[in-house]
Amino acid sequence: MVKISSAEFARFQNNMKKVKIAVVGDVMLDIYYWGKTERISPEAPVPVVNVTDEEIKPGGAANVGLNIKSLGADPVMFGVIGSDLYGLNFIDNLTEHRINVENIIVDKKRPTTVKTRILASNQHVVRFDKESSADIGKKTEQKLLSLIEKKLAATDAVIFEDYNKGMLTPNVIKSVIQMAKERKIMTAVDPKIKNFQCYKGVTLFKPNLRETEDILKRSIKTESEIEKAGIDLMNKLELNNLVITLSDRGMAVFDQNAIMSIIPARSTRIANVSGAGDTVIATLVSYMCAGASFEAACTIANYAASLVVEDVSIIPVDPKQLYDRLTESKVIYG
Repeated sequence: MVKISSAEFARFQNNMKKVKIAVVGDVMLDIYYWGKTERISPEAPVPVVNVTDEEIKPGGAANVGLNIKSLGADPVMFGVIGSDLYGLNFIDNLTEHRINVENIIVDKKRPTTVKTRILASNQHVVRFDKESSADIGKKTEQKLLSLIEKKLAATDAVIFEDYNKGMLTPNVIKSVIQMAKERKIMTAVDPKIKNFQCYKGVTLFKPNLRETEDILKRSIKTESEIEKAGIDLMNKLELNNLVITLSDRGMAVFDQNAIMSIIPARSTRIANVSGAGDTVIATLVSYMCAGASFEAACTIANYAASLVVEDVSIIPVDPKQLYDRLTESKVIYG
């Protein structure tokens, strides 16, 4: 386990104020209905949920932005929403979190992606989605690339947040990677299988174990199989660094020499793993941009994930809670 002095961590936090990270990906709205269930519907054998509260928050790539903002850095969001009530709600939500929305494109031909969850007694009852997974049109694509080209030079890194909802087309991915390379800007990816080959040559790739299995088309169970998979993935995509998240097993971290370390999961109570991947990529990139080594940033990100999985809804990491957990776990010393 990497140890970080309190002075070093303070320097990271101070540097964080100057960090700007472009987040390019599938933005969406997360809606939660909370309630109680005390009876079965007479219309069908399903529980009746008496809704007592609701919560609406930015999700998908926007949750990565929320995590970056919460950590003290500045997210520069690029996304596409629909011309609908959900889209207006999304803009209002980001604005409330003091995240700039000038690079969010409204496309009248698409709906805003919405994930609605109904929960009773802290358990998910059902989730229903409204979305289009078709690729964005050429006009929207060109507008997006033009916006990114204007803003990229002022950023320290690019995070691609891919949910297979159509914004990250092969042309968008390859064009932005090329722009970043020309400007010597770090690129990091939270991928899905559809366009994974387009991410060749990025700085950091962060799939989960299931996505790694999908990409390599094989089952991966043991530690030696994880190590072999990581080396194969690094060679296949010509990666500098790789992190494979392993859910309740933690993370497999591969340095630039493809040497693997397993960082065990740190949470004692897992309520919801959704959103943990967003927290990991946001924390990793934010701390690397703030001066942390890859190994130190991975350790910090692992503890950040341990915090967010303890909440039943999807929440950004709280920096004070993160510092406290790192201190309690003796990662931070002095």
